[in-house]
Amino acid sequence: MADYDCDLFVIGAGSGGVRAARLVAMTGARVMVAEEYRVGGTCVIRGCVPKKLMVYASDFKREFEIARGYGWVDCEPRFDWKKFLMTKDREIARLSGIYTSNLANAGADILYGTARFLDPHTLEVKGEEGTRTVTAGKILIAAGDRPTRPDLPGIEHTITSEEAFHLPELPKTMVIVGGGYIAIEFACIFHGLGVDVTLVYRGPNLLRGFDEDVRAHLADELRLRGLNVLLSCQHQKIEKRADGTLVSHLTDSLTVESEVVMFATGREPHVKTLGLDKAGVKLNDKGAIAVDDFSRTNVEHIWAVGDITDRMPLTPVAIREAQAFAETEYYGRPTQFDHAEVPTAVFSQPPVGAVGLSETQARHLHREVDIYLTKFRPMRSGFAGGDERMLMKLVVARATGKIVGCHIVGVDAPEMIQLAAIAVKAGLTKAQWDSTCALHPTAAEELVTMHEKYVPAELAAAE
Repeated sequence: MADYDCDLFVIGAGSGGVRAARLVAMTGARVMVAEEYRVGGTCVIRGCVPKKLMVYASDFKREFEIARGYGWVDCEPRFDWKKFLMTKDREIARLSGIYTSNLANAGADILYGTARFLDPHTLEVKGEEGTRTVTAGKILIAAGDRPTRPDLPGIEHTITSEEAFHLPELPKTMVIVGGGYIAIEFACIFHGLGVDVTLVYRGPNLLRGFDEDVRAHLADELRLRGLNVLLSCQHQKIEKRADGTLVSHLTDSLTVESEVVMFATGREPHVKTLGLDKAGVKLNDKGAIAVDDFSRTNVEHIWAVGDITDRMPLTPVAIREAQAFAETEYYGRPTQFDHAEVPTAVFSQPPVGAVGLSETQARHLHREVDIYLTKFRPMRSGFAGGDERMLMKLVVARATGKIVGCHIVGVDAPEMIQLAAIAVKAGLTKAQWDSTCALHPTAAEELVTMHEKYVPAELAAAE
């Protein structure tokens, strides 16, 4: 590849792009990385990390309420939004700096600007310092995705999740649109910070694609905590009054007034500015870059990983896909990442953790399944007078006895699901879970003490 400016050119310095670039550069290959914003990508700069910090911040209000139930007095805190933003931004800058240093230490060169193809081996990088043309033997596209908004009258008055990280003032009222994890997480965040939040979703229930018991339980818990949830309705227009108030005009003649309206109704692969037609790279029917099991596109020397392929838009997945690419192409170890049994979490309040199949998916795949389900009041909040309930559910393939799905709603659910995912991925049976001694007193012990099969009340009555 001596005729090219670099051996590998990576478009995007997010989690996937950085992992691939570092691993490849460490082999001695010449690597260049183009980033149009800040090193770290969506997860570090305007996604997972700052959002999780906001989750922590918003949860303290409830923690202080629980503390009073345990005898602590004078717990009347005041939240300082601007102070939090300053601290959050310092932490994000620190993490971005670490990513930048790691790339440099590995020997990769960073080009700041927007990259686009001129031909299959040539790219143009346009940034504040000018335009540069680069040729590359191999190219990895890891440009991620971006939020989308519907074409509605008044949509220009709204924000997306990206602007939510930098609101100059904490609003008193807010409408958040969407039923996926981003909308729900931000609704819980701002509600926890004291904002009067209304969550609007066009579907009949939240978290499409998750287990039905999880969806119903989470919706009940959100309402129990005082969050306004409007289902089966959607926006027709957004009106901005002279005083700055936004009026959301919804179906069924509903209107909601708020200071801020945020749309979290979807994200799309960031392909529009890449000039993929010049490289001959094909998209799939979802508008994402089409790849094979090794993340290779239809062009032999071009690969794509992460959200831009729309396979499984999760940061750890992008990292593992990137690592598999480097292992295959530069370390001589052909590797495919297995997208099955990947754990996922929704950092709502209460949070959700899930791995494997939902009950519906399991019944389609395995036909006969056994369900183990429990709901209970966690000791910690129950002692303080809280009426929240936790849900745990195991889905078992009857023919093999293997647990093919684990679903948790409640405090520490994401932490528990990471460990449960090991067992589900390993294909352990319900009997093996049951043979594990419970750790008492914990909420997690319920995972190994559910011995009675669950039968819905309506089915039990019919029998």
